[in-house]
Amino acid sequence: MDPTPVISRMENKVLVVDDDAHIRAVISFALRKHGFTTVEAGDGLKALEAAERERPDLIVLDILMPELDGTEVCRRLRARNSQRPAPPIIFLSSKDDEIDRVLGLELGGDDYVTKPFSPRELVARVRAVLRRRGEVRSESDAPRQMVQGQLALDLDTFTATWAGAGVPLTATEFGILRALVQQPGRVFTRDNLMSVAYDEPRYVSDRTIDSHVRRIRAKFRSAGGEPIETVHGFGYKLVA
Repeated sequence: MDPTPVISRMENKVLVVDDDAHIRAVISFALRKHGFTTVEAGDGLKALEAAERERPDLIVLDILMPELDGTEVCRRLRARNSQRPAPPIIFLSSKDDEIDRVLGLELGGDDYVTKPFSPRELVARVRAVLRRRGEVRSESDAPRQMVQGQLALDLDTFTATWAGAGVPLTATEFGILRALVQQPGRVFTRDNLMSVAYDEPRYVSDRTIDSHVRRIRAKFRSAGGEPIETVHGFGYKLVA
């Protein structure tokens, strides 16, 4: 019996996207076993349609697919959801090169799983990403909003604004920024930010954390802001 407590609720809906019907079936079975509901799509175009129709809480997205590959699906989903929080994405791929992992994160992915994979590990990854989105809701004493200067984070809707302008973030990006806002005077090393971004220990390179920070900066610059400062030789902190 799996000793890990089931944190998912039935309303946690996962869109499973892969052109291999067997892989979709294995993933969906494992997720349903642990309390999730699932929707499936066999190619990139159907994935976009399902995402719009079903509004999933998370997407498990294969990279190599017909019609549209996973990276293009991710680009379109992020562009489509620029004005509202987009669902987190866990990429699936048969490639394990660091450049592929970084590319997936650059595009807005929240995690990356390499084939072949353990269904139990994938379920744990899904839980971890959703926990990063929802963990504050179980903390009755946590503030609903965090404000530092022109930066505001809403902990109920998991949205960020700069001077009132919305800034769309992935679950991982939101978690990193929230950690910086919680301790505005602290310099976070990359290892510190890894522990914030991922719930279970794993190898993540410095380039991966830098990729997340670079994406956060780019999004805030488009709104006229710059929330993160580099402390050379040490890491990152919130801009004073």
